[in-house]
Amino acid sequence: MSAGETGEWLFSYGTLRQPEVQIANFGRLLQGFPDTLAGYSLSVVDIVDPKVIGVSGASRHPIIRFTGNSSDEVAGMVFQVSAGELTKADAYEVSDYRRIAVQLRSGRTAFVYAAFES
Repeated sequence: MSAGETGEWLFSYGTLRQPEVQIANFGRLLQGFPDTLAGYSLSVVDIVDPKVIGVSGASRHPIIRFTGNSSDEVAGMVFQVSAGELTKADAYEVSDYRRIAVQLRSGRTAFVYAAFES
């Protein structure tokens, strides 16, 4: 982010933590710190988008699903990103994911990409 630009918090438990994915999507390495999201469980989803597979190096990505059980936790990193970078993250994530706002264990409100449940 540029100096003086306010940002959004983005919680990542998956490929957005990878340096190569950050460089490809944001043009920079993100600075962040560990945090935890309660009430969600972690599983995997098969990715078919060749661009996403090419950037991440994997055809299976982590994905979280809401359980509502406070003992279920997902560990990850929280990053501050600009609104423009958040839009770039939206473009990177495939249709299996949707961006939602959550409250992390630290008390911080952040966006996260969770399973799209129709």
